Amino acid sequence: MYKHIKYEITGSYVTSHPSKGDENEVWLIFHGYGQLATHFLWKFEDVFATNRLFVAPEAPNYGYLKGFSGKVGANWMTKHHRELAISNNNNFLNAIIEQVLHPFISLPSLHILGFSQGSATATRWASQLTLPLKSLTLWGGGFAHDLDLSKARQNLESTRLLMVEGNQDAFLTEKGKAEQAKVIAQLNRKIEKISYNGGHDIYPEPLKEIVNLVR
Repeated sequence: MYKHIKYEITGSYVTSHPSKGDENEVWLIFHGYGQLATHFLWKFEDVFATNRLFVAPEAPNYGYLKGFSGKVGANWMTKHHRELAISNNNNFLNAIIEQVLHPFISLPSLHILGFSQGSATATRWASQLTLPLKSLTLWGGGFAHDLDLSKARQNLESTRLLMVEGNQDAFLTEKGKAEQAKVIAQLNRKIEKISYNGGHDIYPEPLKEIVNLVR
């Protein structure tokens, strides 16, 4: 018989620079499966700015990428204890945004970008977020299939929604796109599509386009 217990745990996140609480924009960026927050953050270096703070949470589950030693990667969840993992992720991310925004006198514009597996986690978290969210960008991924649609409609009502797709991204299958189309239809929201030449990765030019588009 499985039983649950609550206990204190410490998670990690990295930022583009030490914040003084005076930035105009705060971006929460979610890495994909098998990545680490520090390496992922550097993919955004071309759009770093003193008035724009990037915050990269690191997924709480770790594992060796090959075998039993060597490089380590993180992932947001597996199918095991799925609902518990979703709840834990949301609590972790809520704690991060509370700490990040604490020194701000006035609320900055808040943006979320999820890449690959991080897209689903980003949409689940964004749908329960009560703070005003200016934009939600899903890159090489999509809305979680088990998204609470009623909460998403309510909390993302004024949020700009973008989906970014590479023409050589092997992870974006026709089946997956069809499933996303069903979720989007139920959200009843306009989705802005951005396409680029490339595969399953963050590329500088479309990234610059997104940042300039939603600023």
